[in-house]
Amino acid sequence: MLLRILHRTRYRYQSPIDMAQHMLHLQPRDTACQQLLSHELRLDPEPAARSDAVDVFGNARTFFSLQSSHTRLTVEADSLVQTQAPQRLPEGPPWRGMGWERVREHFRYRAQAPFDAASEFLFASPYVPRDDRFAEFARPSFQPGAPMLLAVRDLMERIHGEFTYEADSTEVNTPALRALAQRKGVCQDFAHIMIASLRSLGLPARYVSGYLLTRPPPGKPRLIGADASHAWVSVYVPAPAEDSASPGAWFDFDPTNNRCGWGSPGEDYVTLATGRDFGDVSPMRGVIQGGTHHQLTVEVTVAPPDEFAGLMAPEPA
Repeated sequence: MLLRILHRTRYRYQSPIDMAQHMLHLQPRDTACQQLLSHELRLDPEPAARSDAVDVFGNARTFFSLQSSHTRLTVEADSLVQTQAPQRLPEGPPWRGMGWERVREHFRYRAQAPFDAASEFLFASPYVPRDDRFAEFARPSFQPGAPMLLAVRDLMERIHGEFTYEADSTEVNTPALRALAQRKGVCQDFAHIMIASLRSLGLPARYVSGYLLTRPPPGKPRLIGADASHAWVSVYVPAPAEDSASPGAWFDFDPTNNRCGWGSPGEDYVTLATGRDFGDVSPMRGVIQGGTHHQLTVEVTVAPPDEFAGLMAPEPA
C-alpha cells in the first residue's frame, strides 16, 4: 500500500518568542513491513541551526533552533511510505508454543548471561511505572503455561473490550495508573497500560508511535488534516533455546483497534518511532524563551497520494 503522510504543526504566539529549541521525531522508519520512499521536513521560519541524527532506539530525529524573534512556527513533515501486510501471529512452534514464563525466565538476571538488547524495555520509564496494580490487571491473561503470544493477544483484547476510547478523558501527561482506574482514555493511554502490564510480569514491551489510515464515511469526502497520530505496543519474544543463534522477534499489538501482526498490526499502519514510552518518541518537543500563551494546531493526513490532489489547503497568513 502506497501512503502519503502529511503532519503539520502550527504554533501562534500571543507575544514574540525570543529563542526556541525543538526536537522532532517525524520521519517514518524502514522496517520489515514498510519502506520510506521520500521524506521532506519544511520549517517556517527558517531555523538558525538544524541537525539530523539517529537516537539510541534507532529513530531518525531532527534538532533545530530559532535564535531570532518570532510569533509563529510551522513544522510540516511530508512522507511517502510503501507498506505491506505483516505476517500473522505464528500458528505453531517455535514462537506460538513458547510459554510466557519461559520468556520471563530468559530475562531474569544470571551471572555471565549473554546480553539481550530487548532487556532495556523491561524497566520502569517516566510514563510507565512499575506497580502491582498493573500485574493484577494482567494476570487473568497470563495463566500458568499460557503461550506467550496468545496471552499477550488476550491482554490486548481485554483492554479493547473493557476500556472506553474517549478523546477528552485524558491529557498527554495523564498517569497510566489513572487511566487504568477510570477505564478510559486514548491510544497513548491504552499503549502505556498494556506496556506497564507486561513489564510488571517481567516481559519486555516498547511503545510504537505512528499513523493509521482512516477512511471517511461512505459518501463523504476525505478531510485533509482530520487524521491523528496513533500509538500501539510491540512485544519481544526471544529465540527458542534450541535455536539460540537466531534473533528474537518483535510482535505488534494495537489495543485501541484490537489488531496484531508480526512487524506491524496491518498494512494500513505506518511506524514512525519506537521507545520506552511516549516521552522517547514525542513528535515534537522543545523549550522556548519569551512569550506567554500560544495556540497550537495539529493536522495529520494519511492517504494514498492521489487523494491529496486539489485538497491541500494553503498555509494561512
